[in-house]
Order: sequence, then structure tokens, then C-alpha cells
Amino acid sequence: MTPVELSRTVLRAVRRAVDQGELRVAVPERVVVTVPGPGGCGDYATNVALQLARPAGEAPLRVAEILRQQLVEVGEDLVDDVVVTGPGFLNFRLRGNAPAGLVEDILRGGTRYGFSEQLGGQVVHLHAPCEVRAVVVMDSVGRLLRAQGARVRIGYDSPPPEEPAGWENLLGVRVDHGSEVAVPTTGPPTVGAVHLRPVPAPSDPLPLGPDAARWALLHPAPHDRPRITDEHLVQREANPLFRVRYARARTRALTRNAADLGFTSEPGPIGRTAADLGFTGEPGPTGRTAEAHALAATLADHPRILLTSATRHTPDRLARHLVDVADAVLAFLPAVLPRGAEKPSAAHRARLALAEAAGAVLAGGLSLLGIDAPEHL
Repeated sequence: MTPVELSRTVLRAVRRAVDQGELRVAVPERVVVTVPGPGGCGDYATNVALQLARPAGEAPLRVAEILRQQLVEVGEDLVDDVVVTGPGFLNFRLRGNAPAGLVEDILRGGTRYGFSEQLGGQVVHLHAPCEVRAVVVMDSVGRLLRAQGARVRIGYDSPPPEEPAGWENLLGVRVDHGSEVAVPTTGPPTVGAVHLRPVPAPSDPLPLGPDAARWALLHPAPHDRPRITDEHLVQREANPLFRVRYARARTRALTRNAADLGFTSEPGPIGRTAADLGFTGEPGPTGRTAEAHALAATLADHPRILLTSATRHTPDRLARHLVDVADAVLAFLPAVLPRGAEKPSAAHRARLALAEAAGAVLAGGLSLLGIDAPEHL
């Protein structure tokens, strides 16, 4: 089950509760499903009960309990458990084959998974000082906006440097020798000008090279001063950029190793039982199954992260998300390939597909930051 399918299932539960007279409220057009927050549990969560409580004239916990009971019935084939936490959050644990639909969606979209037309018809006019960090941030924000269907025009609040070739050649950003770009009087509606003013870089990032320099400028929040140091070049786990690129390279290596073993990826159940994964214990996500579901939940959040990063003009949000994906990937990867005399099974093919999906998300996210995603590292 994908987040979109789960959202539709929740809507069906709301509509059913309204039809049966348990709730007196207008059925919303859509329900947002995300990764559980602090205090949550399971694979996904939604705050729809809190949103409906006031118009329904009911306490949030009462609305959540009504919807929980409905969800147990309408989602019995796909949802393993529904738990109410906090003031009324609904938390879902999906059945063992839940990630398969998500993995298929990601592999179908490839590095463009999460791209949409939600901002289609908009022309966004970005402005920034002609300072290296501001220019790189504006370049990445433009990529994010275009990935959501917007048309982007750029302008500078100050004249460009006399020789911007270093920025263009090493950082991949274009610096036009004009401070303004005219907005057309006809065509799609124009969003008000967006002024990007991140804290300037304290020193020249170009000696770090294109990838490390862009990461150093984009990973910190706009109000934080970037650290322009050699720490971004160190190939160790302490370096977030290294972890992201290493995780991507590992997923590609797994595909090559699997081919040597004579099998390829195929989305499917990620180990329905603990025994299938070489573990024993109580039913439910355990061992590598839990890590697979944690990774799937992080990947499912990718479209929301892309849209939020675009609309709030915060590429740092995407950079932090990629670190989360990389950490989830690295925890999961040891379970992908058969061990010892173990023969490749359907579960191995499904795990490989999940790993490949994660690699596609990492590569796509890095491309939106203007950073290379190597297949070997």
C-alpha cells in the first residue's frame, strides 16, 4: 500500500462514518499521511481526527476512535493495526507486503519520483544577492520548484562579480550579467517575488570542489552560517555528504552483486515472517523487517519533502531528508543479499527492489541539490 492508497482508505473510513451517522462533518477532499512523529508508532500516521474534531463537535480522541474502528474494517486486507496516540493521532502498521506498491511507484518514477505538477501554472520570480551561497541556494530552489511544475525566473539584487566563471564552471550555477529578468504581462499567474537571503559563506567554498562546496552551502538552514572546511571531504560516517553518496553507491553495488548471484529485483513482500529473514520471535515487524518498514516509511515521505522544500524555498530540508534516507538504507542493506549457502528467494528479490528504490530517491534528491550521485565510491 502506498501513502496515496492509504490516504484514500482513510477517506473511505471518514465517508463511511459520516454515512452511518457516527460523524456529522464534511468529508475532506484529501487526507495527509506522513511518517509517525515523536510518540507515534507503526509505518504511517495522520492527524485527520484532530482536523475533524471541531467541525464535528466531538473530542479529537472520540473522532479518532470512531475512525479507528472504521479503518479496521475497510482496511483489513492491507492494514495490520491502527493505534491512537497522543491527542488523537491515528497510527498505521501495514501488513507484510505493504512496501511493494511503494517500491513499484519509486522504480517506475526513477530519479523523478516525487516530481509533480502541483505548482503547475505558476511563475515564481526568485531574487538573491550575487553572493556565492545565495546564488547556489537560488539555483537549488529553482530546481525544486521546476520539479513541482513551476516556471522559474531569476534576478539578482546586486550586480554579479566581474568574473563569475568559477561559480558557473565549478558550482554549476548560471550568473547572468543583468540584475533583473522581466516578468511577462501575459501567460501563467506570477507568484510574488521571493527574496532569498541566506547567511553568506564566511569564505570561498570553491577549493572544496563542486559537490562538497554545494553541500556545505545547502545543508545548513538559511539562518545558520555554513562551515567551509575540509570536513565535507572526509570519507567517514561523521560526514553526512559521504553517508548519502556512499549509501547510493552501495545500492548500485548490491544490484551488481545480485546479478553475479543470478537474481534481480522484484517488488514484493519484505519477509512476511521472521523465519524468512532468519529471525524468530513474536509476530509483527522484527529484525530486518522493522528496518525495511522504517526505510519504506522514509521513502514514502519523499514527495512531501520535495513539495515542502519547493514551496518554502528550503533545500536544506531536502538535504537533511537525504541523510535520514541514507541512514535507513545503511541499516537495512546487510539483509539484502543471501548469506553463506542461502539461496536467493522472493524475499531477497523484494529487499533488493527496496534498496534500488532507495538508491533512486537518493540520486534524484542529490540531483536537485546539484550534486553528483556516483555509482562507485
